[in-house]
Amino acid sequence: MNKVQETETGYAVIQSTRPQSLGYALNDSPAGLAAWIVEKFRAWSDCHGNVETKFTKDELLTNIMIYWITQTITSSMRIYYEARATGWKLLPDRKITVPTACTLFPAEPQLPRKWVEACFNVTHWSVMPKGGHFPALEEPDLFVKDIRTFFRDLR
Repeated sequence: MNKVQETETGYAVIQSTRPQSLGYALNDSPAGLAAWIVEKFRAWSDCHGNVETKFTKDELLTNIMIYWITQTITSSMRIYYEARATGWKLLPDRKITVPTACTLFPAEPQLPRKWVEACFNVTHWSVMPKGGHFPALEEPDLFVKDIRTFFRDLR
């Protein structure tokens, strides 16, 4: 977690402190927007540094174009600013009681189950053999199977 904090959280700092400045810059530059988004796909997926082992150019371009055409990169960053501004956190005497699934993909930071269970009613916990931050694109079969397993118990 310390390594992730030191090397992979710059985006969160700038998005939580200056989302408008960054957003306007990215909305003004298609090359900048593409670099920003593709870098996240490379860093957050289980691709070992080669983004095209997990995503086609068409998938990457489609994602970029959704933000570019709708000019929504700035609004997509606002949640970081709002969370920082409001100081959202779960109160010590509160626990989210809705049945919760937690699926860990190896390219994502791994939170201890005990920490998650302290805040949420975890009724489904699974650890995947591969995948990262974009499991629906990276490992769709594993992702769908896990969602179905979770919801099957809630019928």
